[in-house]
Amino acid sequence: MSMDERNDVAVVGLGAIGLPVAINAAKSGLRVQVWNRSPEKCLRAVEHGALAASQLSEIDAHLVVSVLPDLTELEWALNAGLEESLKPGDLVVIMSTVSPVGVRELGQRLAAIKVGTIDAPVSGGDVGAWDASLSIMCGGEVAEIERCARFFGAVGSVVRHFGPLGSGEVVKAINQIVVASTLATLGEALNLARLAQLDVTEVIEVLEGGLAGSRALEVKREKFISQNYQPGGSATFQLKDLNFAKELGESLGAKIPITEQVRSLYSEMVAQGYGDLDHSGIAIMSKNQ
Repeated sequence: MSMDERNDVAVVGLGAIGLPVAINAAKSGLRVQVWNRSPEKCLRAVEHGALAASQLSEIDAHLVVSVLPDLTELEWALNAGLEESLKPGDLVVIMSTVSPVGVRELGQRLAAIKVGTIDAPVSGGDVGAWDASLSIMCGGEVAEIERCARFFGAVGSVVRHFGPLGSGEVVKAINQIVVASTLATLGEALNLARLAQLDVTEVIEVLEGGLAGSRALEVKREKFISQNYQPGGSATFQLKDLNFAKELGESLGAKIPITEQVRSLYSEMVAQGYGDLDHSGIAIMSKNQ
């Protein structure tokens, strides 16, 4: 297959973010290839014009986008055939939230086979992914990030380059501190409203109209109202991200007491068997037992 005949983008991992990313990329006119460990998840992307790869070794695209949960899964994929499918000049785009240190180490490994790497974690959740309004935080070489312009334009609304490889993951850790802390505080506040026998919907409307309003409240309002915390982004993944934030804080010698407290709440939530719930389900941890 010639370079011109190759797919523009391959999306590896079709979870809550990966699937809408692949679909929006295909709908934009890009030639998209998809792979997922559970092949049936590829069918929905195929309905929108994507091509499914049955094996990782069949991946053939200029941009290979990993939306796998962590570097452990990406390392598995590389060893299971993805690395042998990469060609010199290809670019691996890591859109998942991973360790900044780990992504730099991976970049060195791929550079040895003349494959580029950028980190491009996203914020906006599954709602932002379906709306193609993700915020994308990039680390890596400017020229390599510019290669992704059309793809990023198809899946996101804000793209920022913050510096060398790993910089995007640093910003994502900062973002996740704000998201997790906001959700934990909202859950606690709205549980207090219920105990006071207030109309939670009306309380939320007042919060949204004032300084307490936030994108997190806008996106998660129905979950807080219904107390149905099916994901969405899971509490397990939120805890993973907060662990990276803790790692970052320690590496910089920063005091992050609020983050530590919120991380403890999510750790307890996961330990109690609620890890598969949406991260807004942290509200459960402040309810009267």
